Amino acid sequence: MAFLSFWGQVLVGCFTASLARASNLSDLYPPLWEESPGQFSDFHVENNMYIIDAWVYHERMGMYKILLNQTARYFSKFGSENEQNILWGLCLQHGWQYSTGRLADPSRRTHCGYASGDHLCISVDSWWADVNYFLSALPFLAAVDSGILGVSSDQVTLLPPFKDQMKFCYDVSSCHSSFPEKMNKWTLFYQYLQSPSGSFDAMLKHLWAAHISSLENTGERFEDRFIYYSKSEAEFGKNWTVAVEYLAAALIPTTMVRVHESQKGLPPRILVETDVAPFISDFTYLQNMVLSALDILCSVDQLTGKDLKRMLYNINIMSNR
Repeated sequence: MAFLSFWGQVLVGCFTASLARASNLSDLYPPLWEESPGQFSDFHVENNMYIIDAWVYHERMGMYKILLNQTARYFSKFGSENEQNILWGLCLQHGWQYSTGRLADPSRRTHCGYASGDHLCISVDSWWADVNYFLSALPFLAAVDSGILGVSSDQVTLLPPFKDQMKFCYDVSSCHSSFPEKMNKWTLFYQYLQSPSGSFDAMLKHLWAAHISSLENTGERFEDRFIYYSKSEAEFGKNWTVAVEYLAAALIPTTMVRVHESQKGLPPRILVETDVAPFISDFTYLQNMVLSALDILCSVDQLTGKDLKRMLYNINIMSNR
């Protein structure tokens, strides 16, 4: 229970700090938001098929932008300017990955993702990029399939990376075939989203269920990428995946301002071998504290398994009654 109290304080501190409404929400947009496609016609069109290169940063971001634009009507009753849309979490996390260099080629065998080369390139050798694919392609294609986005299921296809093509899916049909449980969770989310009586808390519950399903076994699927990272960065990636499960259990709202502020606690660059929290000199106190807390959390998680997450979930459910 002492640990729960400690981690609870970290969660609350990280996810509720400075939640005063921004004077201009556009200041909180992820990098290159304005330059990213905002409608299907902004993508390449061939034979009435929209072709999206999800291995280019602004095109993957465009998928999120369309999602947010087209689902805005379902969140208007909770606040203005689409700020309460809980899909902002996916979008802003992708922006953080880009701005911190985590989408670039970690092997440095290419210039993919670097300012000296193609800074918009997303490397298939990036563990972060590969895991994020399952949190961009799947929710996007499930939304297409649900009818929310206004195009038919056979009108959208994503381009494959140059290698490991069999590890991914590229259209509604192949994603349902390859990852049925993950797609079904997103389908349930969009079905509930369209329910006239849908509550914010229930939407959030469905969103987190789909999010966690997308991550299930996904990080392990690309563990061979960790060879390109320092031990510190590889451990952070694994720890962050575990931490997300706790954020889901706590049903943390993934709205725009909240996620933007919470990401101030995340590492602003890729970790190197000499980085040891809480003594990383170019990190803030909060960033050092979050990294230290993640190490503790994952150590305890290995001992308790699902028990601690279940306890946190039950506490949250009881507090919302």
